[in-house]
Amino acid sequence: MDTKIARVEDVQENIHIILEAAETIKNGGIVAFPTETVYGLGADALNPKAVEKIFKAKGRPQDNPLIVHVFDKKIDELVESIPEIGKKLIDAFWPGPITLIMKKKPVIPDITSASLDTIGIRMPDNDIALKLIELSGTPIAAPSANISGKPSPTDIERCIEDLSGKVDFIIGGSKSNVGVESTILDITVDPPCILRPGGITLEMLREYDERIYIDPSIMEKSDLNSRPKAPGMKYKHYAPKAKVKIIKGNREKTIEKINDLVQNYIENGLKVGIMTCRERVKCYNNNAEIISIGSENNMQEIARNLFEALRSFDDRNVDIILSEAFIEKGVGIAIMNRLKKAAAYDILEL
Repeated sequence: MDTKIARVEDVQENIHIILEAAETIKNGGIVAFPTETVYGLGADALNPKAVEKIFKAKGRPQDNPLIVHVFDKKIDELVESIPEIGKKLIDAFWPGPITLIMKKKPVIPDITSASLDTIGIRMPDNDIALKLIELSGTPIAAPSANISGKPSPTDIERCIEDLSGKVDFIIGGSKSNVGVESTILDITVDPPCILRPGGITLEMLREYDERIYIDPSIMEKSDLNSRPKAPGMKYKHYAPKAKVKIIKGNREKTIEKINDLVQNYIENGLKVGIMTCRERVKCYNNNAEIISIGSENNMQEIARNLFEALRSFDDRNVDIILSEAFIEKGVGIAIMNRLKKAAAYDILEL
């Protein structure tokens, strides 16, 4: 397959590119495009044959439901009803990095919802994405624009790396400014339950309903026999080629242990990567490949750089990545959710 690649610097000046991509969606094709969370791989959410192409291109299991992206808040044609809490959250956070799970109408094909009677819907906070959905004249189903299981792409180069030759069109915009996928909130249950943490944090959501909670199972190793209600709940995700190990403890013990492990791995002929904060780069053995993903005082920066750092270690051909743990508060919960899955829950607690 020939993949057309184009970059959009300005929506109005480059509207012809978005129009062409929208025609691709209308004709049953698949298009990678930027959002504020990560880049997405989209198809007409109401066209089963088009949606099937997403699963094929990504190598994604078909029991893993997709998220439907819309360009405005009028979703009555897609869902049976919007609970009152949903109306409040839509007004508060759309467009933005939150997906709401609601009861779907029959217009949503089973392949899009993984045969569930619910569907996740969100309105992305990205001008290119919104214009693409609008011009396509249909809601767009879109998981992240990567090979299934790999770290999600936050720029066009990583989309090209994974999907060139497998999709019809790749549109590039700016780097994703959130860096982790949207928060997924199930509002078909009472109280509402977070099925995937993201940029809209538990603390932010509790301003609208103090009973909202995080499903405790999502921070643990998933049951492969379970049926996921939302993306990212079941399968291995966000993983680079290198093995990832998380070191969790106070600052001094973590630094000491990582340096000990680095020395041991190097002596055994392995190339080691260390993922850390800017403040601690100089604390580590410089025989390792060290990547800072931001300041320990700026968790949004760390979230924004997490996936690219994991991919960069693969660029450097490391055999194992040793990562510091991060505080599980606010967006730190989303960071650790992704990092634990990348590490297949290999965590050394000191």
